[in-house]
Amino acid sequence: MDSPHLTVDAFAGYKGEKTPRSFVLEGRMLSVQHIVDRWYSETHSYFRIEACDGQRYVLRLDLDEDVWELIMSEPTKDP
Repeated sequence: MDSPHLTVDAFAGYKGEKTPRSFVLEGRMLSVQHIVDRWYSETHSYFRIEACDGQRYVLRLDLDEDVWELIMSEPTKDP
């Protein structure tokens, strides 16, 4: 199974760590409304975000290759 085409616009903080601000997924530009969670491994940074389309996404940055991947998406649950 091929992963969808993803391009991420990220902000590099003062320590050089990248944080997603917006992304293009299959030709659709989506802005990051809120970073719900983030975690790290030795080789990857993970971000669970809420986007402007009402979905939650998990984006993963490969730190060695500097490549972003979409791990999953799900609808945002209403309170």
